[in-house]
Amino acid sequence: MGMVRRKFLQSMGVLGVLDALPGIRRASAAEVSAPTDDDRGQWVAMLSRISEPLLTALADDRLREEMPVEARAPQHVASRTKFTHLEGFGRLVSGLAPWLELADDNSQEGRLRRGYFELVQRSLSNAVNPRAKDFMNFSEGSQPLVDASFLALGLLRGPRIWNQADDVTKNNVVEALKRTRTIKPGFNNWLLFSALIETFFLHIGEQYDTMRIDYALRQHDQWYKGDGVFGDGPEFHWDYYNSFVIQPYMRVILRVVSNADPGYRAMGEKFGKIAARYAAILERLIAEDGSYPAIGRSIAYRCGAFHHLAQEALLRQLPKEITPSQVRCALGAVVQKTLGHPSNFDSKGWLKLGLSGHQPNLAEDYISTGSLYLCSAAFLPLGLPPDDEFWTSPPVPWTAKKVWNGQDLTADAALKF
Repeated sequence: MGMVRRKFLQSMGVLGVLDALPGIRRASAAEVSAPTDDDRGQWVAMLSRISEPLLTALADDRLREEMPVEARAPQHVASRTKFTHLEGFGRLVSGLAPWLELADDNSQEGRLRRGYFELVQRSLSNAVNPRAKDFMNFSEGSQPLVDASFLALGLLRGPRIWNQADDVTKNNVVEALKRTRTIKPGFNNWLLFSALIETFFLHIGEQYDTMRIDYALRQHDQWYKGDGVFGDGPEFHWDYYNSFVIQPYMRVILRVVSNADPGYRAMGEKFGKIAARYAAILERLIAEDGSYPAIGRSIAYRCGAFHHLAQEALLRQLPKEITPSQVRCALGAVVQKTLGHPSNFDSKGWLKLGLSGHQPNLAEDYISTGSLYLCSAAFLPLGLPPDDEFWTSPPVPWTAKKVWNGQDLTADAALKF
């Protein structure tokens, strides 16, 4: 941990808590991969390990100075530097927010959570402050639309972050998000980025564009391919974008707009069946060792490939054939497989390109260091309190473990309307 970050955390009284959690220190391989019976503690430790370098730097207005920018090829570093800081912050907040939303308490986790809440508040202030060194790009190029929407998603998932921000920061957030309206989304999942930002405006009582929301939802309804999967645009792609973006975004948008306009409720009911089927598919893709098929674009987002499954668990919307305990165990195995080895991080704790280790050639040209923080989406169930069934129920094997160890299960079946 750098001296600036250490002093910053010490000033907030959370440094000792960070050092006490396994996996937060710059530890040896043995320490990082050591098993534990405390699933929640392990999740908190890993999420803290991911979050600490970025948030402490940004809260101190030093993110541009401290954050490395890695890309697959050196010639892409300069172009991705324009976007990578908002990528990292927006994506991290979208995964971290439900945990920060939990009520304060004096447990070790509660003290740590309060520290990170303060870091996020200070980080948000700097990210949208035109006078800050870390003021972020919300309008140059097309990429800012993506990550401004992830930031808005985090604010929807963690209303306390928004509610406890000062008025200047709130005004700056609104102005920053409005700047993305000049960006034309692609005719694919990008329609949902514009729709999500307008949904946030609806949620906070700001003037919003109903057409951007309606258009995105109706196009995706037309792009439904069957058996729980949407096309990414008119075509079907073998990748995880139904989980990275499409279904998590549709779930959040529909929950907000259905309250404002009952006309969307039928679409929401249909989507609920689709979302349940896709969550079941994702759970079945997790192998016995926590690995999963490395197919399609953006595989370097690591365990972010299970964004949708994690969100359905957070919202207590898992399909009836999947228990919270088996999802906890399955996602825990995925997190360990994709993030457990120290080679996923550099010497200062920043994520490096790869899926299970440092594998820069797995990254597309549009991926850089900030992009990787979408992995935080796998940690959404930390927004469930420690006494929730998700955390308290005994560990059980997930589907792959059951099947490949000889257990007789009911055959899988496609979703039909």
